[in-house]
Amino acid sequence: MKNILLPTDFSENSWNAIKYAINFFEKESCNFYLLHVNRLSTILFNDSPYIATEDVIEDFYFKPIKLKLRKVLKRIAENFTSNKSHKFYTLTDYNFFIESIRKHVNDKKIDCIVMGTKGASGLKKIIVGSNTGDVITKVKCTTLAVPENAQFIKLNEIAFPTDFSLTYEIQILEPLSEILENFKSTLRILHINKKKTDLNRSQNNNRELLHDYFNHLKHSFHYLTNKKVEEAIQCFVESRNINMICMVAKNLNYFQQILFHSKVEEISYYTEIPFLVLHEKT
Repeated sequence: MKNILLPTDFSENSWNAIKYAINFFEKESCNFYLLHVNRLSTILFNDSPYIATEDVIEDFYFKPIKLKLRKVLKRIAENFTSNKSHKFYTLTDYNFFIESIRKHVNDKKIDCIVMGTKGASGLKKIIVGSNTGDVITKVKCTTLAVPENAQFIKLNEIAFPTDFSLTYEIQILEPLSEILENFKSTLRILHINKKKTDLNRSQNNNRELLHDYFNHLKHSFHYLTNKKVEEAIQCFVESRNINMICMVAKNLNYFQQILFHSKVEEISYYTEIPFLVLHEKT
C-alpha cells in the first residue's frame, strides 16, 4: 500500500495535480492524503489581533477548510469511478508549510508527494511555484511536480538528465525503476554538455553503473552539446515526445539549471511535462 500526499490550496492547478496522481497510481493500492496548510498565528477581529483559542481556530479555520476538503472528495467521486484500492483522507494544519509537509511525510510514512506547479507568464517569475520549489528542495521525499497544462497519458518515454556525477547512492533510483517496470516505459538517459568534450574516467564509470542498474529495462543514452541546458532539454523533449522528466535532487548542477529559471519564453516543458524529483531516504 502506497501513501501519497496531495497538498492542495483548492486551486484548479492543485486539482489538476490530484487528477494526475489518481491516474498515475490507478493500478496501485494507495492511501491518498489531501492536505491543506495555512499559516495561522493570529486572527483579526475588528482590525486588531486576537490570540486564537482552540475553539476559535476550530470555528473560523478548521470548519471552513474541512468543508472545502469534503467538496474536493465529492469532486473526486464524481470524476473517477470507484477504485476499491484507493482510499482518501483529509488533513488540515496551521503551521509553516514546509514544517507541516515534513511532519505528515514522517507521520503518514509518505512514499510520494504530488503537487501542482504554476508556469511563469512573465520573464521575472519563477517557474516552479514557491511552495512546490521549497518542497522539492527541502523535503526528503520523492516528489512529482505536475505543471498546470500536464495531462496524464501513458508514460512511453521518460527523460533522465544527468552529468554522470553520481553524488548519491544508486538505490535512490528505485522509484524510477519501479515506474519503468509498471508502465513498460523507455528511459532516455540524457547528458548535456556546454561544449563538446569526452567523458572523463569517473563519468564513464558512472555511465556503466547506470547501464548495469537499468540493464533489465528499456533504456538508451543520448548526448547533446548546448550552452543552455534548458534549451537542450526542450529540444530533446520535443524530438522524443517525452512524457516525464526525472531528476535527482542531490544533483544540484543539473537540477538548478533545469528547474529554476526566470527566462522562459520558449521553454514549454515547464508547463506541460511532469517532473519526478528523487531524494535519498533519511
